[in-house]
Parts: sequence; structure tokens; C-alpha cells
Amino acid sequence: MIAFEVNDVTCGHCASTITKAIQTVDKDAKISNHEVRIEPGSGETPAFRDAIKGAGYTPEPLDAARPSAAPQRRGGCCG
Repeated sequence: MIAFEVNDVTCGHCASTITKAIQTVDKDAKISNHEVRIEPGSGETPAFRDAIKGAGYTPEPLDAARPSAAPQRRGGCCG
């Protein structure tokens, strides 16, 4: 599994934009809340990260050992 925290997802439009971007790498990739969790059939971590960055967002690798914190919003299309 590949996972990124994307705190600048502020609305449904943001989520849709990121979903479309990551699906250019893997058509089955999905986003949930402020986390993008991908079970890649094809594509590698840098390709997904670059797709999210190319859509105008800031993906950060999600560390499974790190406790969940409240998301800090930093922009996105609405904020």
C-alpha cells in the first residue's frame, strides 16, 4: 500500500481533482478524507506523488507509526 497525507484537500472538488490525477497512474486508485491510500496494480510511489503535486496539492508520505493528528489545512482550491 502507498499512502500520502494531503492536508490541503478542503472540499469535494479537491478530492475529485486528486482522484483524477492519481487515476492517470492507476485507474483503481482511490482517496479517503485527507489520506490517499493506493493499492497499486501499476505505478510506483514517485509517480503517484508527482501526479498529486501536478494537480496542485502537497502530498506527504504517511508514516503508519505516527499518531493521527487533526489535519492542518494549507490551501487547496477553496482555502
